Amino acid sequence: MSHLLRSWPERDNNVVIVEANKAPRLSKFTDPADVVKESIEKTGRLILRGVMQRADALNQNGRVYPRSILGREVRNYQKFIIEHRALAELDHPDTSVVELKNACLNVIELDLLENGDVIGAIEVLWRIPSGQILRGLVEHGIKIGISSRGVGSTTQHGDYVTVCDDFQLVCFDAVSEPSTSGAFMLPEGLKLKQDELTEFKRVYQRFTSVDAREERRDSRLVHMLDEILQK
Repeated sequence: MSHLLRSWPERDNNVVIVEANKAPRLSKFTDPADVVKESIEKTGRLILRGVMQRADALNQNGRVYPRSILGREVRNYQKFIIEHRALAELDHPDTSVVELKNACLNVIELDLLENGDVIGAIEVLWRIPSGQILRGLVEHGIKIGISSRGVGSTTQHGDYVTVCDDFQLVCFDAVSEPSTSGAFMLPEGLKLKQDELTEFKRVYQRFTSVDAREERRDSRLVHMLDEILQK
């Protein structure tokens, strides 16, 4: 998992901090284009849901976001969500300003769970150019990463760094590079048949078993899938 760290501004220890979570390919289970088409025809919207960040956990960029800091920024970000202006862009610009001409998505939900996962939902702005690109990628089953962009400083602790109290969350961009293992996003309204759910569970368990710690962390999702299969 690679990491993007833009220097902005170039003074002190302040930087633009970016993180990314990557979604699994959907085409193994169903045609993503059909899911997108059905969602837009029924609601006029294309919504993606999933894990967007994680607190108090060393990510694969060697960085830790303390829960107190991330929780504060999630609360502060609700203002942008309520005002319907939690916009973001494709990839990561070299600035802390989100430009309207490049907007591709709008965050509509964001919440920090007890286990430290920041989960949320984004609406793809599919009627404008950058949003059309994002929609096309989803339709083709391309893995979509969700990456936080923020401004602040970091403190080195041996082989990892901690985000400091001056961190300010700017947005969640759509990117190609992941940073949080086990995180994924699926289009809202995705319908999986029972055999597809079984296969999804098998593949997911195999994926998470690579790292036992991540497997335990994500066991809640496996349990949820068990409940679905038993219905």
